[in-house]
Amino acid sequence: MIRILGALAALALATSASARTDPAAPLPADQAAMKAHVMFLASDAMKGREAGSPEFDIAAQYVAAQFYAAGLRPAGDAGGYLQRVPLVTYRAADKGAMRWASARAAAQPFAFGVDYVPAADPARAETRVSAPVVFVGRGIVAPQFGVDDYAGVDVRGKIVAMFAGSPTTFPGEERSYFASAATKAQIAAARGAVGIVMLDSPRAGPRQRPFAALAGSYANPRTTWATPAGVGTSPAPSTPVLGTLSQAGATKLFAGSATPWSTIAAQAQAENARYTPVALAGTLTATTRTSFTAGASSNVVGIVPGADPRIGREVVILSAHLDHIGVSPARPGDAPDRDRINNGALDNAIGIASLIEEARRFTASGKPPRRTVMFLAVTGEEKGLIGSSYFVDHPTVPADTIVADVNLDMPVLLYRFEDMIAFGADRSSLGPIVARAVNAVGVGLSPDPMPEQGFFTRSDHFNFVRKGIPSVFLWPGIKGAGKAPFEDFLANRYHRPGDDLNQPILWDQGVRFVATNYAIAREIADGPARPLWNKGDYFGTTYRGPMAQ
Repeated sequence: MIRILGALAALALATSASARTDPAAPLPADQAAMKAHVMFLASDAMKGREAGSPEFDIAAQYVAAQFYAAGLRPAGDAGGYLQRVPLVTYRAADKGAMRWASARAAAQPFAFGVDYVPAADPARAETRVSAPVVFVGRGIVAPQFGVDDYAGVDVRGKIVAMFAGSPTTFPGEERSYFASAATKAQIAAARGAVGIVMLDSPRAGPRQRPFAALAGSYANPRTTWATPAGVGTSPAPSTPVLGTLSQAGATKLFAGSATPWSTIAAQAQAENARYTPVALAGTLTATTRTSFTAGASSNVVGIVPGADPRIGREVVILSAHLDHIGVSPARPGDAPDRDRINNGALDNAIGIASLIEEARRFTASGKPPRRTVMFLAVTGEEKGLIGSSYFVDHPTVPADTIVADVNLDMPVLLYRFEDMIAFGADRSSLGPIVARAVNAVGVGLSPDPMPEQGFFTRSDHFNFVRKGIPSVFLWPGIKGAGKAPFEDFLANRYHRPGDDLNQPILWDQGVRFVATNYAIAREIADGPARPLWNKGDYFGTTYRGPMAQ
């Protein structure tokens, strides 16, 4: 109670100071409503809304109150708006151990920080695996692109060694999907592997961390949602990532094999190298230990019930993440007044403001939607899409009734947008719906301008995709005048204290963004048929659900 009252008092002071010093003329009511939500959620008093913090809990109560005011029915736990999400923070408890027993030489221990760094296992406190090792390139199986890194080898009961990443020749959305650690682990698990070791790549890449940096941060905490046993969830609990080997460690691992490490290292210099699997000559024994700290947070869930007697129980979800990254740690040499609060105005207070205002549009329209429309503010997106992952595994409505997700995440509203980017729209029958809505606000659609960033797999809608649910994620595009401010935001304010209300946010563009997403959700809700994946679409086929053709 004391902590909550203290935060609210600070918020009152922050809001009062803002009101005294803001010289701007009054905004139209719809723009003012959006700004008011962001003023609260991105204030310094919210301390960056980190999932699991008291300030996030206050923000969740604020959203619940706004859902109530908008006329939404609660759809969380126990008749309320909140869905509790059990969290667990896990980290490597010690440096672990690795030992390589070659078929031709005496067993030798690997040295921490020189040969290997361990990985924490979210699924268990102690992990010990001893097995032969097979090198499997990047660990990708994608026959549609002519890639099978497991071709001709049996990895059942073995540890697989692999590089991170995926070929740049893959389309943007598949490229990011196959680069993800979760996808690689699931592919390995499906083939019976009992563990994974990652290999430090000889080819430096823009998103690759040096091995020395991995060694310095091996015990950094990570967060996921907790199982009833108090440990965390894992995409492949039977096939844990055991750690990362340096190039020195890889040299030892490949010693005596038919293909030496020097050959693999030379191949890896090519951007889109193709690899042949290699069975290595020995047994790797790895032990890791993991510590756990329990926590909790909440999703916020409200609905507008569907009015149609036949399809009213089907559910269209509008989602947005409420959390941000909190307060940055102090660094040596910081000025006493250095701003360390990551306010998250664009990421994603504006997404939540849009969610609330779209709820108001639905209830104020005087026309109930045919399908039920759910408004879902999730926690833990910044920690790995945790709240949406928990929701799709523990939905508060029957899972088979969810027909689509429209995700609202980080619209950069610093310019008048001349186009929009619709991640995932062209994979399902949502595509024409999205095009009509975008055209209605006077712009067109543009392709993903940065496929290498993998934005399609980096926001909450992708957890719905993994359940076979057609989903779309819209951004204002960067055509014309948008390119410079968008790139400046990513370079200088994304996940930094500068993402605050001092930015020149254009609230009229927020209203355009709301109008577009409302039109999409409204057409899905009122349409005669639930959305379907396009025939043969990779994600629709891989995650086959009730909406797959």
